[in-house]
Amino acid sequence: MNNKNNQKFDVAVIGGGPAGMMAAGCAAELGAQVVLIEKNKTLGKKLLITGKGRCNITHAEFDKRKFIEKLNGKKCLPAGRQGKFLFSSLNAFGPKEVIEFFEKRGLQTKTERGARVFPVSDKAQDVSNELSKYLKENNVRILRETQIKGFELKNEKIQAVKINANGKNEKIFANKFILCVGGKSYPATGSTGDGYVFAKKIGHTIIEPRPALVPVRIKEIWVKDLQGLSLKNVKISLFQDNKKQDERFGEMLFTHFGLSGPIILDVSKKIGELLKQGAVRIEIDLKPALNFPELDKRLQKDFIENNKKDFKNYLSELLPQKMIETFIELSEIDPKKKLHLVTQIERKKLLHLLKSLNVNVSGLLDFDQAIVTSGGIATREVDSKTMQSRIIPNLFFAGEILDLDGPTGGFNLQICWSTGYTAGTYASGKYTK
Repeated sequence: MNNKNNQKFDVAVIGGGPAGMMAAGCAAELGAQVVLIEKNKTLGKKLLITGKGRCNITHAEFDKRKFIEKLNGKKCLPAGRQGKFLFSSLNAFGPKEVIEFFEKRGLQTKTERGARVFPVSDKAQDVSNELSKYLKENNVRILRETQIKGFELKNEKIQAVKINANGKNEKIFANKFILCVGGKSYPATGSTGDGYVFAKKIGHTIIEPRPALVPVRIKEIWVKDLQGLSLKNVKISLFQDNKKQDERFGEMLFTHFGLSGPIILDVSKKIGELLKQGAVRIEIDLKPALNFPELDKRLQKDFIENNKKDFKNYLSELLPQKMIETFIELSEIDPKKKLHLVTQIERKKLLHLLKSLNVNVSGLLDFDQAIVTSGGIATREVDSKTMQSRIIPNLFFAGEILDLDGPTGGFNLQICWSTGYTAGTYASGKYTK
């Protein structure tokens, strides 16, 4: 290793994703000499695919407690300390501060339906570019295409991080280290779970990593006929042993293997937990604005007013065109049958299909299709105020490597910004907040 590489930095940040870039920039801005180590050729590789390439920067919920509530999910399995763990970081650098950070740097933002915040340009690359400029302005040294091989400890502190660059094994020395290498989701972007191995070797507990915000496989074959169909304003409910476990309202999507879309992704973590205990059924309510009696009353009225219309032709008033053939098959009603000839039993069957279209879960897709990872570094072993390890005093954590995740809509990037800001601030030794 040459003398330039052999110098000792104040802070070494491992992982050049959103949390790592924010941590490195913050530490350097506060005067620390910082090196950022990244395995890919470019920084923020995963950031570029967030929000379908548009980058959902954050969620415009400025009440910290309400943000935490949404993070936990009122109907989800108990999140324990998860939500509360983020509170200090969120208070220091929340959605308002994130928006201000980018706008002060010239990146204008916009808030869309569901309080989702995007750059006006709709380009994730612009977000990445601003972070890269931030690093450059604060003289962060960046080592790209550099593999981490582990830590070297001395007197229960990290002395150096072992790396391999250009086929050579070397060491980077620092006073403080920030580990933010992501989880296991989208491994093609570099998130391969290496950080869990390194952290476990030096004494940290790893909560089992699981795919989260991931599409769901369905047993029923007919869902394949609906692939590509997106439904808005529908309600889904999860059932196990005929007991409702969770529900969501919003947008979902049929795929060739099952279901996806925002509300499906949001309950996928819960589905994964439930599947350990047994079978899971999803009930889709296509007409959530009307209860069973109200919808039945509407159907009866429609049947009278359109009594000579064929059943198949009438369905176009109730359903997207792509669902009609499926509903004919499931209802077992003759498509050419006139409405005035449809029996009460047949009408009730249609009613139940509209209000409780049932599908059975066969499983979740794997990490390669998961937006985030659930599980990771046990938060009880991390100081929530500083992101400092309670086991290794000069080690800090930030981002997806922590056992901390949220629903779709900008929550998970906000976790990265908040924890990255906090880790960078405290690792620098300049406690500004």
